[in-house]
Amino acid sequence: MTRCSTELLIFGGGIAGLWLLNRLRRAGYEALLVESDALGSGQTRYSQGIIHGGTKYALTGKLTASSEAIAAMPARWRDCLAGRGELDLSTVQLLSEHQYLWSTASLGSRLAGFFASHAMRSRTAPIPAAEYPAALRQPGFRGQVYRLDEPVLEVGSLLRALMAPVADRLLWAEEAAQFTPLPAGEGWEVELAAADRRLTITARRLVLVAGRGNAALLARLGQTQPAMQLRPLNMVLLRGAPAPLYAHCLGASTTPRLTVTSHPDPAGGLVWYLGGQLAEAVDRGEQAQLAAARAELAALFPWFDLAAAPLALAPIDRAEPRRTDGSRPDDAFLHAAAGVFTLWPTKLAFAPRLADRLIEQLEPPQPSRGEDPPVDWPRSQPAPLPWEEPRWR
Repeated sequence: MTRCSTELLIFGGGIAGLWLLNRLRRAGYEALLVESDALGSGQTRYSQGIIHGGTKYALTGKLTASSEAIAAMPARWRDCLAGRGELDLSTVQLLSEHQYLWSTASLGSRLAGFFASHAMRSRTAPIPAAEYPAALRQPGFRGQVYRLDEPVLEVGSLLRALMAPVADRLLWAEEAAQFTPLPAGEGWEVELAAADRRLTITARRLVLVAGRGNAALLARLGQTQPAMQLRPLNMVLLRGAPAPLYAHCLGASTTPRLTVTSHPDPAGGLVWYLGGQLAEAVDRGEQAQLAAARAELAALFPWFDLAAAPLALAPIDRAEPRRTDGSRPDDAFLHAAAGVFTLWPTKLAFAPRLADRLIEQLEPPQPSRGEDPPVDWPRSQPAPLPWEEPRWR
């Protein structure tokens, strides 16, 4: 049996877990990360890469708890992308400097755009037609476009940038075979399994940031709190998109009618990745969802012929702390009990804020007492993104 030790043992290798590991290492903590699948294989790989600044949460014309909590995130991410922030993300591919909001010609959509602009005037502004993105700079377009200070990142390059500084800290394991609490709350022994090998790690604290995997880990640890909820999405991909677009279409509700991001197709060309209200309709079957996507595309982009464009579905469950009404939490979430921290970022953009909350809860780092894992232990690798492997229809 091979053994090693660390101050903090992180479970979950999505963007949130990798951000935590990098921040902890920079702050002087000994930390390791365990992933039982490919890195980013849960919610991360399905992310549209938008660093939200809260505008889409203010579509009623009021600043909400969500819009205020997330408002500072784009600036923090931009500092990192420039290489001067808390982490160096200067190698990350920036798909777009800005997100856009667009309204259709309907009154309700125009009013939603006006209220968003009024409530968030320091973060959004209407732009002249000459500056519209190419997909909306069309003779048939009759709406209004607003520019948002929200960058869009290529998620694969973000994964790689976060992996690079901590590659020797990323452990792959088929499972955490056993958890054993140490006496007097001194920590945990965790036995990992990989094929016919076993590794026992002694850790002072466990950090669970495994998305929907947190529930199973808590059960293994004998803990019933915090409870988890799943909110599904049924995202749609369109191959052969006519032009790049990174935008929310405003509707009559607080959820954008459609959210579009654009991604390179490995086969050549461009993929549109579609969310918003379209993806929230999870009660539709596969064929009904594909038909609904075609209808929305025809209604919102009548100047493009997309009737024969191949489509694919990308269903995903968003994992979050349970709320009595089932709604989305307003902020990053942390719960501490018996030497175990359970965290959900709730949004990609909240990864820096989640790391802040954990570090605030920790004692100062101890003089290095960690023992490194064996150099030949399997390491985790990044997951493919949905547009790299969809089933096209």
